[in-house]
Formats: sequence, C-alpha cells, structure tokens
Amino acid sequence: MAVDRGIGMTSQRTRDRLVERLRAEGIRNERVLEVIRDTPRHLFVDEALASRAYEDTALPIGYNQTISQPYVVAAMTDLVIRNQPQKVLEIGTGSGYQAAVLAALVPKVYTVERIEPLASQARQRFRKLGLRNIRASYTDGIEGLPDFAPYDAILATAGTESIPQALLEQLSPDGGRLVIPVGSRALQVLTLVTRHGDDYEAEEYDPVMFVPLLSGQV
Repeated sequence: MAVDRGIGMTSQRTRDRLVERLRAEGIRNERVLEVIRDTPRHLFVDEALASRAYEDTALPIGYNQTISQPYVVAAMTDLVIRNQPQKVLEIGTGSGYQAAVLAALVPKVYTVERIEPLASQARQRFRKLGLRNIRASYTDGIEGLPDFAPYDAILATAGTESIPQALLEQLSPDGGRLVIPVGSRALQVLTLVTRHGDDYEAEEYDPVMFVPLLSGQV
C-alpha cells in the first residue's frame, strides 16, 4: 500500500497498539488490519485532533459528521471484501478515511458525499495520498450512484431506518453485498444484505451508531 507518509516511530507504535486492540476486539482479517495500520488516519481529521487519530473512537469532522471508529471501519471493510469485490460504492465519503481503506483492498472505489466542503476536502486528501482508484462525487447518495451500477458491494456510512430500494437495485445480482447500519437514531445494527438474483438475504452484526442517512439535509 502506498499511502503511508512520514511516520515517526512513536506514531508507528501508536498504530500498532490500535491494531492490537482491534484484533483483541475480534477483527481477524489480517489484510484489513494491515491496511488500518498503514493508512494515515491523522491526515483525515482536523489538525487539533491529530493526537487522537489512532484511538478507537469516532471523532468530529465538522458539519455534524464524524470519522468512524476504527473498529467499525474494520468490521464493515471485512464484510465488504469477503466476496473479493472489484467495484465498491461508498455512501457518505465524510473525511475520506473509509474510502482510503477500501482503496487499498479493492480495484475501484466510488464514493459519494452530499456536503460539498467535505467532498472537496476528501478529494484533496486522495490526491495527496496518490489514491487514483477512487472516484469521488458530490451528490446525494440516498439514491446511490446508478450511472456506474451494478456494484459488487455497497457500504453506507450513515444510518437508516429502512434500506433504500435504490441501493438494493444497484447491487450485482450475483452475490452483491450491502453493508449498512439499520435502525433508529438511538439504536442501529450493522446489517449485511446479500443479493442473489431477485432474492435478498439479510444478516445482523454489531450494534453501531452513525449519523442518519438524510436526503438534502446537513
């Protein structure tokens, strides 16, 4: 992976501690853990929060949004890559961290963000890190990104009370996977939906907490 930039020894030890914590919490995919270790999360948060970048916690990124907890990023990424996807859509670019993690594991990543300043900042980070396999769009992701469908996997980094039909329809019918937090603002469950032709199979995983997937609102 070619995204590492200027790591001091202390920073590397901090990253190693984060990975060991994720392993202890149940993340077993070594490819995912390696990418989490190598991805410079401190570049995806405000400089004032950089010292906390490798804590296993969500952090604010402005506009009432957050960069997800590393455990959640690792768990969602693990679910996404199990079927070795070639093309993945992310709903909710945010800081760009999740897309950067995916880009190390998937040949092509599409990501959409409805808040223009966040979309612009994420693009700048992708360019700085040389992540050329990410296509970032400023658009409302509740309808997905139909122009490039179908996708082998779709990952939503925002919660929803019901799964948008548009996202289900943009999954590959040959085992396409949707990873999305489903539930109320008070309680969401990380849910995996797998498409087999016209049939959809849902599995529930960890309780999580994400900002809501809203259309046209900040």
